[in-house]
Order: sequence, then structure tokens, then C-alpha cells
Amino acid sequence: MEKRIQIDALEPEAYKAMYALEKYLGTTKLTNTHKELIKIRASQINSCAFCIDMHTKDALKYGETQQRIFLISAWRETDLFSEEEKVILQITEEVTLIHQKGLSSEVYKKALQFFDENYLAQIIMAITTINAWNRIAVSTHKPF
Repeated sequence: MEKRIQIDALEPEAYKAMYALEKYLGTTKLTNTHKELIKIRASQINSCAFCIDMHTKDALKYGETQQRIFLISAWRETDLFSEEEKVILQITEEVTLIHQKGLSSEVYKKALQFFDENYLAQIIMAITTINAWNRIAVSTHKPF
């Protein structure tokens, strides 16, 4: 893979802003499981090896099982994820693939059956943040 610019070294203020989003996410009510499911699934969709590597390791550290991690991309085909986790994964896919149809009314309404508006806002911010990280890492070939 060709060597590319590393934004963290060239534009440290941009990275500070990204880390501020991460710091914010650390203050939310999102569980570690929910955060890592979001980060892994979005990173899979975006083919971000750097982030998949990082967040699968983090998920294991937080007690996630290998089997569930292996099956995140096939979450619809397994009973290993709770209904609320499935909603989070579906939101993650629809927001990450926003150019297809965006967050559908059906999924949005379903999410509000499981989460209050603040938690849903936190889910969307977590998805937005990992998508930004994915785009930085993929476009710069961030080494892992």
C-alpha cells in the first residue's frame, strides 16, 4: 500500500477536534457494547482495516465474545444480538450508507421504541464520528 499523508502530523488541530468528539462520546450513556458494535459495523462497511482492528480488540477488552464479533456483518442471520442491538446495527448501516436512503422512518420509529431521544442522538453521533475516522484512515492508508 502506498504511503500517504498522515493528517494527525500535518493538521494536529483537526485531530484535536476529532478527539473532542471521542471525549464527548465517553461522557454519553452509550454502553461500551453499543459503541463497539457501531464502530465495528461502520468500519466493516467502509472497509477500514485500521478501525476494524482497533475496535475488535477494544470490544474483546470490554468482554465481547469472538463469536459475536465474527458475526456482526451477518447480524440479521443470527439470534446472538438483542433486538435493541439489531436496531443499533440497522441505524449504523442506514446512516453509514446515507446515500442509499438515509435513516428510514421505519428504523427511526423502531429505535424510539427502545431508546429515548437523547440516547438516539448519542447513537447517531457515535455513527457520525466513526464514519469520519473511517474516512480519514481509509483515504490516508493509516497503517495499523
